[in-house]
Amino acid sequence: MRIRHGTLRRLQMPLREPFVTSYGREDARDLILVEIETSDGAIGIAECVAGHLPLYTEETTDGAWFVLRDVLLPMLRGVTVATRADLSCVSDRFRSVRGHAMAKAAIEMALWDAFSAEQGIPLRKLLGGTKRHVPVGISIGMQSSREQWIARVSDYLEQGFQRVKVKIAHGHDIAVLRALRNAFPTLSLVADANSAYTLNDVEILRQFDALELAMIEQPLGWDDLIDHAALAKEIRTPICLDESIRSDDDARKAIAIGACRVINLKPGRVGGFAEALRIHDRCVASGVTLWCGGMLETGIGRLHNLALSSLPGFSYPGDMAPSARYFREDLIDPPVAFAHTGHMAVEDLCGVYSRVVASRVLRVQSDVSVVPF
Repeated sequence: MRIRHGTLRRLQMPLREPFVTSYGREDARDLILVEIETSDGAIGIAECVAGHLPLYTEETTDGAWFVLRDVLLPMLRGVTVATRADLSCVSDRFRSVRGHAMAKAAIEMALWDAFSAEQGIPLRKLLGGTKRHVPVGISIGMQSSREQWIARVSDYLEQGFQRVKVKIAHGHDIAVLRALRNAFPTLSLVADANSAYTLNDVEILRQFDALELAMIEQPLGWDDLIDHAALAKEIRTPICLDESIRSDDDARKAIAIGACRVINLKPGRVGGFAEALRIHDRCVASGVTLWCGGMLETGIGRLHNLALSSLPGFSYPGDMAPSARYFREDLIDPPVAFAHTGHMAVEDLCGVYSRVVASRVLRVQSDVSVVPF
């Protein structure tokens, strides 16, 4: 597979409703699509999950646009991909560029997508996935009242979601979680702190143990491992790491010091599919629970996450709600939807581009740049 050119598209996707976390409020997704066209005319596509502001990580869409256009895409000149092993080595070309995992992931995943399309190999099978259906959960931003929380969770459970993750922060934690546990005694409930606490809050975090949470996600610093290991000795609630895991080496260190029992694996956060597969294999070998999180992706990113989640090591429901959860009109058709109650089908798609509706992309496109090879 030889690359003819790369195309970047910047889009503004309004959300169906605001998404509120300890970081702040999001009303729209400012995102970048990366398209890779091969010399045989196949097109692969992927979504860069960097945010408009450097809140989740230091990456932003403005920075990613520059790095993708002027640094990373030009590095692909002369690249030939003949095998799956070649795909796993693409990220090696980017090693001289520090950071920018989300930008790197968008290119790398678009290449996997293009190879899937050109070779006629379903992305699921290319990644090594075995499952045809995966259970999914839902992530809920902060609500204005306990009553609204309970009503929202009740609605999602009726839709069939297998677990619920709620965003928490100081002053918006114990009372909310206790109300939800009382209302839903058997619910698989996750609290996501997005780094809202420190070790000084250990007495607050100990109170979570009585609520029988499935896990607390990223309670401490976004780049911390050591304090999470200390906290793990103080609480019974399993700790899940998200922002702290940027690479397989981070996963190795976290597991070695006991910083987590669970990892939320987002391919965009770790640099793409190849690194995600390494983390998957490490978690399986170490007995660490693994699940696939979401970044408010469009259907393009969701289809990629579903393909990854078909690997056997993903043992907990991921954040892959139907397209209609976040956007009134997704970029793909048909949209991502439940195959049956609480489960999504992992389709044998040979690349995701065939599902993209070009007219919808153009309606929300604010910029475009073509990088020839």
